Amino acid sequence: MAYADQQMSGNRITALIVVALIHIVLGYALVTGLAYSGAQAVIKKLTTVDIKEEVKKEEPPPPPKKDQVPPPIVAPPPPMNINAAPPPIQTVAIALPPPPIPVQVAVAPPAPPPPRFTAKGAQPKGNPGSWATNDDYPTGALRREEQGTTRFRVTVGSDGRVTGCTVTGSSGSSELDNTACSLITRRARFNPATDGEGNPTTGSYANAVRWVVPKE
Repeated sequence: MAYADQQMSGNRITALIVVALIHIVLGYALVTGLAYSGAQAVIKKLTTVDIKEEVKKEEPPPPPKKDQVPPPIVAPPPPMNINAAPPPIQTVAIALPPPPIPVQVAVAPPAPPPPRFTAKGAQPKGNPGSWATNDDYPTGALRREEQGTTRFRVTVGSDGRVTGCTVTGSSGSSELDNTACSLITRRARFNPATDGEGNPTTGSYANAVRWVVPKE
């Protein structure tokens, strides 16, 4: 704006100078007697100076300032340590309980029916003392004066006869022991043992023979 005012003032000064010159020329013309018409033409030419006043161009007002919203404050992400070692993995051993042991329930077999008869063992017929006497004393044992008690057990068959003899206690003389079993096997007779049905069956019998050296 200061530059435009200065330019306008300059044009006005120029116009004033021109007007002053016109007046000087007119005075000179009057003095020198120039023709009036010529003076008029000159005056007309000089006074028709177009002084164009520069029209001040109004600058458009600046656009209204928009309320500038400050940008949101964004916190920078925390630094990441990419090379950080992973945390150690701890393994814990868990002891599992042993599997349960299956319980086997023993099924008892059905009870047998009660016997109709009472089982009995083999019973000797007659006197067992007659199976071996001093008359049966072995000669060698008698000469050596061997004596003692022979304990035995015999097996009795279903027919009542002795099928086997075993010495369960020695008299101290093998001759006396062997003689006792031999005599009992030949002479002993039994009523056989019976089972729960009353039928004869195999049984056993145990006893002893006492050997004493006879006196003369």
